[in-house]
Amino acid sequence: MTQQVEPGPTARLGRAVGTNGAVAGVVLVLPPGEQESARGPSALAQASVRALARELAGAGAAEGLVAHVVRYRGRGWNGGAARLAADAEWAVAETVRRYGDVPVCLAGVDMGGRAALRAAGAGAVNSVVALAPWLPGAVAAPDSADAADTADAEPVRQLAGRRVLIVHGTNDERANPDLSLRLAARAKKSNRDVCRFEVHSDGHGMRQHRAEVRALSVDFVLGSLFGRPYARPLADALAAPPPLGLRMPLAMGFGRG
Repeated sequence: MTQQVEPGPTARLGRAVGTNGAVAGVVLVLPPGEQESARGPSALAQASVRALARELAGAGAAEGLVAHVVRYRGRGWNGGAARLAADAEWAVAETVRRYGDVPVCLAGVDMGGRAALRAAGAGAVNSVVALAPWLPGAVAAPDSADAADTADAEPVRQLAGRRVLIVHGTNDERANPDLSLRLAARAKKSNRDVCRFEVHSDGHGMRQHRAEVRALSVDFVLGSLFGRPYARPLADALAAPPPLGLRMPLAMGFGRG
């Protein structure tokens, strides 16, 4: 469902990172956020994803990739307002205004992952990366009826026609990995281009396997935006039927060989 987009006085694209030549694709990096908050955007959250933006832009420089970190109006999702998703949709519209008809990837972390998934229906978006996405129901017991009902209420229709990568640590204590698995399974029923990787024994930040997570994200973004061949594990995950393609283990050393 399309959000009511309200650009507001503070929603903006951060400084462009990447090529100085012709822009052929854009990745919008969406920082973490909070479930409920009236506070302004978090400088710490912005800073936490800048390295990801730089790595993606650097890897895609030859293809004309530019990255922007999105500055939200505030740090709260805030229930039905879905403010972070609305700001992500505004960022896509602003990208089209600046760069024209180029493909866009939304790459979000934590609550930014939820925003990326929710805003995927924007016309220019062709792909989504959600790293440790916070999804509704994550604060409830994973086997409770309330958690299941809330998780299954999160929309997936907007993911149709998009390529989707979800990566989640199995020991994530902030964003329940079972909920991203449920969402991926629902999305896979109508969109074969959905895959999900599990980072075993890693937590919310996936710090133990950060290099592998970044390499996987780079491979997916460049393949989705510019048609590069995907690495074999990623191609296999996209092609595999559920649940295999939704519980793919991220191998140690991915991207190093």
